[in-house]
Amino acid sequence: MEDTISLIVSHRGVQHRLAVFPDSTLAELHATLEDLTTVPPSMQKLLYKNSTKASNDSEITLRDAGLKDGTKVQMVGATLQELDGLHAKEAEERKRDRILRERALKAPVKVRSTGTASTADHQYRFHELIPLPHLPNPDSALTVLRRLANDKAIRHVMQAHKFSVSVLTELDPREWPDLLGLNTNRGEEIKLRLRTDLYDGFRVYSQVRRTLCHELAHNVFSPHDNDFKELNSQLNREVAEFERSVTEGTHRLQAGDIYEPEDLENVALTSHVLGGTQSSPGADSVEERRRRMLEAALSRLQKEEEELENSCGTAGPAETT
Repeated sequence: MEDTISLIVSHRGVQHRLAVFPDSTLAELHATLEDLTTVPPSMQKLLYKNSTKASNDSEITLRDAGLKDGTKVQMVGATLQELDGLHAKEAEERKRDRILRERALKAPVKVRSTGTASTADHQYRFHELIPLPHLPNPDSALTVLRRLANDKAIRHVMQAHKFSVSVLTELDPREWPDLLGLNTNRGEEIKLRLRTDLYDGFRVYSQVRRTLCHELAHNVFSPHDNDFKELNSQLNREVAEFERSVTEGTHRLQAGDIYEPEDLENVALTSHVLGGTQSSPGADSVEERRRRMLEAALSRLQKEEEELENSCGTAGPAETT
């Protein structure tokens, strides 16, 4: 009789050790995982190294799917109970949108000079926002997703580059411990890590938004090559330029959003010069202070972008089934 192989399947921080026959089918594996996690087979996605293109076929054997003894598998997927709760929330959102549309139809008609902006607003946007219902405070996560989707600088970039994203959702830190963002099929779905590792709060908004710009660049280029880096830099520059044009003379954006610029001047004024001592605010010229501010900003942005690339799953080798 053929020996079994050992698989380690992780789901939401829990590891399941399975002893299975390599000639059993993926359908049988999915059924076993359903018994363990209550996630139905149709909702299961298995992530592991050396998966094959045929892995979408549930009738192939585990051997043909690239599963070997000791393979570590990451499974993602929601239970039926969680989906029912999410569908109920979506139904409530649709009901509210329908009521608002009906009220708008009854209101006096306002003539616009052109319909271009309205069409762009409708087409180039995030079409659906989905928090993870099994994590704490999904309503708070939805609030963050809405803030990102309605961010005027992000909307400006999406319309300028004609970006359309079907679903904007979040990453579970325990399921994706090494990732900050993931773009599936160039805009079919963008996932962002909104929460801290312990689920006790949310990450800084400006950092999440920078990750979002990174993932939006993957709508055009998948690998982290020079074309991608150039577009990513352009998107971040356009976001900053848009906010600068809106916030001339103030740090408050429209619709109540708060613009929080980096305090690069303080960083520059307290920086050190190799071979010298710490400089005082009045010792340098305006040009010197600006030069140090620019160097500090470029160094920080380069470091942040390197961290983002290392924490981005879009260009990684893992495949799904």
